[in-house]
Amino acid sequence: MKITIDQDACVGSGQCVLSSPEVFDQRDADGIVVLLQDSPEPGLQEEVREAARICPALAITLTPP
Repeated sequence: MKITIDQDACVGSGQCVLSSPEVFDQRDADGIVVLLQDSPEPGLQEEVREAARICPALAITLTPP
C-alpha cells in the first residue's frame, strides 16, 4: 500500500493521528497532517485504512503497491 496526502485539503482534525500515530503526525503550527511512512508495514495497514475512511477532508489516498 502507498499513501499520499493532499495537504491542501487537510483540515487538521487529527483523526488520522489518533487512528495510526506510527504513520501520521501533525505540524505544530497549523495541525496539517504529516506523513511519517508512505508505505506502512502490513501490521499497520488496517489502521491506515481506518484513518483514510474517517478523514473528514478525504485527504488520504491509498493505492496498492
